[in-house]
Amino acid sequence: MSTLELQDIQGIIVRGYSNLEAASFVLLSIQNAVSARHWLGSLVDRIQNGHDRPSDTCLNLAFTCDGLKALGLDQATLDTFSTEFREGMTPPYKSRVLGDHGDNAPALWDWGSGIHSPSIHIMLMLYAADEGKLISFYDELANAFGSGGVALIRKLDTFMLKDEHGGFREHFGFRDAIGQPIVEGLSKTGSPDNTIKAGEFILGYPNEYGLLTETPTVSAQRDRQNLLPEGQNGPEEHDLGRNGSYVVFRQLGQKVQAFWQFLDGVTQQSDGTSDPKARVQLASKIVGRWPSGTPLVQAPDRDQSKLGDKNEFAYHHADPHGFKCPLGAHIRRSNPRDSLDPQPGTPKSIAINKTHRLLRRGRTYGKPVADSLNPQDMLKAEETGERGIHFICISANIARQFEFVQQTWLNNPKFNGLYSDTDPLVGDRAPGGVGTANAFTAQAQPVRNRVMGLPNFVVVRGGAYFFLPSIRACRYLASLSI
Repeated sequence: MSTLELQDIQGIIVRGYSNLEAASFVLLSIQNAVSARHWLGSLVDRIQNGHDRPSDTCLNLAFTCDGLKALGLDQATLDTFSTEFREGMTPPYKSRVLGDHGDNAPALWDWGSGIHSPSIHIMLMLYAADEGKLISFYDELANAFGSGGVALIRKLDTFMLKDEHGGFREHFGFRDAIGQPIVEGLSKTGSPDNTIKAGEFILGYPNEYGLLTETPTVSAQRDRQNLLPEGQNGPEEHDLGRNGSYVVFRQLGQKVQAFWQFLDGVTQQSDGTSDPKARVQLASKIVGRWPSGTPLVQAPDRDQSKLGDKNEFAYHHADPHGFKCPLGAHIRRSNPRDSLDPQPGTPKSIAINKTHRLLRRGRTYGKPVADSLNPQDMLKAEETGERGIHFICISANIARQFEFVQQTWLNNPKFNGLYSDTDPLVGDRAPGGVGTANAFTAQAQPVRNRVMGLPNFVVVRGGAYFFLPSIRACRYLASLSI
């Protein structure tokens, strides 16, 4: 196991900054490359590393491919980045893969499509202990944007939802951020089945195949100050990617009342009255967990809050037919654990699953429809404003991790032996823009329950692929000259 160079790794890879409840994601465009490089140079020593835990505020930053080009990175070097990163999130074929059509089409996005706003070049990820500190931190940085050759495109604020036990919630009312992978080499330890090689998330380290994921490089002649480490193939190239990673950012708007209204309608009793118990039970089957976070595999009949943070479970032996947790439930699709062919229930199945894991670092945004996050209160409240999740995931291989999960597990109507169901929570209702897949099947004996006509409960509002450089690589980028 390689020792992680935490002083050089940006901190957002190592931790989610749960002690810093206020956060903003600031999207910038480069107006003047020379000024922008000087500005970046002034920030390098302020970038939060992975070794030290921040107390009040912290900063991380990432670049799109257009941003690296605008900053002055040469084409030969850009060509060493992954194809997915270089092409971005919005080519037509990519929209079919990701389900970004109809209501999710990039032409309708608020940002990231290049239609309604300029191209995104840089993302500042700002965190603070409270809103007051965050405002001061942002204002300090924003005062230098003009002279620093960058311009603000959009500032994406967040609103952290927590329950009385300190657990994180999302706007539908379910506990979130439970099923995170454990990164080998960091301080946290856990089940071997959930412990993933660092190279799945950080470039420069062995991945689950025992290999080094392809990493961007520069020729040694373009790094005469030797700011970067030697490349994997010898001294003629220097490693621009080591200790860095790729970031997928998608702003996902949540239709909270539409979600609960739909479930209320399909669970009504024969006399037309609501059935709150059945409503929550169906919602939990869709998610795969009860609102407290309790996995259905461990508690299929009722919520047991004492199990709310449990993540040590598998599917194949405990629930092979989906009678406890439906085969197409959201958490069962996004992390199938030991249920993957060709040998479900074996270490080989777990090994396949490990090659597709995502490290999530997102935050909710917008105030809740009802502070209680109780479905009955959310149904009665007046829904105003926007809310959802700034979905952020970190991976060393966008295609094999994020795009694979999105296309092959979430948006696949044939997943796990099903035939017309995509992910009931976030799935594409017309996979690839063809046909319809708006059903949800809850397996049961003697008769399964099928819910038809699921609408979109989650809508994409914006998105982009970013490169999250190491701190050394940030210093190198600041030193570029054309």
